[in-house]
Amino acid sequence: MKTIIEPFRIKMVEPISMTTREERERYLKAAGNNLFLLRAEHVIIDLLTDSGTGAMSSEQWASLMRGDESYAGARSFYRLEAAVHDIMGLPLVMPVHQGRAAEKILFSVIGGPGKVIPNNSHFDTTRANCEATGAKALDLVIDEAYNPKLRHPFKGNMDIDKLERCFAEYGAANIPAVMMTITNNSGGGQPVSLANLRAVKAVCDKYGKPLILDACRFAENAYFIKHREAGQENRSVKEIVREIFDLCDASTISAKKDGIVNIGGLLLMRNQEWFDEAKNVLILTEGFPTYGGLAGRDLDALATGLYEVLDENYLLYRIRSTEFVGEKLLACGVQIIEPTGGHAVYIDAQAFYPHIPREQLPGQVLACELYKAGGIRSCEIGSVMFNEHGDYKGLELVRLAIPRRVYTQSHMEYVAEVVEEVFQNRANARGMKIAKAPKALRHFTCEFDYCE
Repeated sequence: MKTIIEPFRIKMVEPISMTTREERERYLKAAGNNLFLLRAEHVIIDLLTDSGTGAMSSEQWASLMRGDESYAGARSFYRLEAAVHDIMGLPLVMPVHQGRAAEKILFSVIGGPGKVIPNNSHFDTTRANCEATGAKALDLVIDEAYNPKLRHPFKGNMDIDKLERCFAEYGAANIPAVMMTITNNSGGGQPVSLANLRAVKAVCDKYGKPLILDACRFAENAYFIKHREAGQENRSVKEIVREIFDLCDASTISAKKDGIVNIGGLLLMRNQEWFDEAKNVLILTEGFPTYGGLAGRDLDALATGLYEVLDENYLLYRIRSTEFVGEKLLACGVQIIEPTGGHAVYIDAQAFYPHIPREQLPGQVLACELYKAGGIRSCEIGSVMFNEHGDYKGLELVRLAIPRRVYTQSHMEYVAEVVEEVFQNRANARGMKIAKAPKALRHFTCEFDYCE
């Protein structure tokens, strides 16, 4: 069938506030041209992030009513722990309020001055939490990831030769662990192959180092493995997910992605010594180990969501919905990261605005123009987000992150129409500059002016 329908029915609706271009121009100016600083009620289609923005199922809402709000030893924690043991297999389970909390705790255990943490590509909070300890966050993704037009099936893979050179240059004693981000968010939502994960694990074993997964989108990555990697087509997504986690020694997870909940995260480990040290930090910053900064109802909803995300009918709809938008944009001449990833479409902003140099932030320009033209809120993934130290050499992108089970095909057709309209008027766009910025993670709160 050509039409992939949503594998659910709509049971409740939330109205969208419709705005005019004049209103949006005023709202954006008041927000310092930073879409993070807009009020959500002033956004028509919100594609800022897929993190915590999904719609929960009727079963998840029922799970909320089962939540046990006991401070210690709540049955909701043990239900979540059982789900993690069944699906991921890691024995030591620590709930946290979201993924960056797991990163903060993890790097407080393994980071520090002089340490080097290689990754295929660190995302924003991962890099910031790593570097906050004095450690160096190193990206070792394959070179194919930097070519938007190249249709490589696993552009999120780590370059094994680069990893070996990393150990040779910095020394195994200074590398406490190797990380892998699945899917690779900053590289276009691109998946990592099972073969690559096995190869990275082999290097880790060679040097006696643990492998850690940033596994926010573990189910989407497993779905890509099933449909793109030879020899995996007859396995279930759940089986592939289990092998992925069997390869790792620890994992940070923002459950606001493939947990399909609005808040929550996980820190999973095999090493009891690491876990005991992390637990001390957890109690200091998040809460008691059996609730970790979450309400019992959140833990219960997450336990349900971890199973629902493995539904292959849901994953087919999820991946195809994103691909649909990518195909629409390519058809009207807009260059995106090809092939489309699982959770988002990434527009090549430098190709979109070839007359705007990267120091004038073409990604931020495009994000602002999409909002003014159609009320679409997106996210710059480029120099604003990653060039705080002046050494960013990656792509200038705009991410259209699609929330799970929220928008219909007509919403996505509208998004494509707005992008096409902005593309037709691209010659009129002007560059931007940062007018005000904090010291770290500046993209969340900085303000912008247009260049003269």
